[in-house]
Amino acid sequence: MGELTVSVVAADHEVWSGKASQIIARTTEGEIGILPGHEPLLAILGAGEVRVTTLDGAVIKANADDGFLSFENDTATVVARNAELVP
Repeated sequence: MGELTVSVVAADHEVWSGKASQIIARTTEGEIGILPGHEPLLAILGAGEVRVTTLDGAVIKANADDGFLSFENDTATVVARNAELVP
């Protein structure tokens, strides 16, 4: 199975970036899960949690709102006006 390159950024700083096996985010249309090989997409974020599962199985959680999720060529970028890691 492949891997994803993921970046979660807020307007003024990078929240998290690295390699992952999947990403789950809340969009205005509902929750979406992305695995390697997913078709390209551009989605508007809904207020909520973004969950990134790293290659070693750890789950990184961030609250993100007012932004978008872009995915192409196994690279996911979450850009939000406000984003912060959840402990």
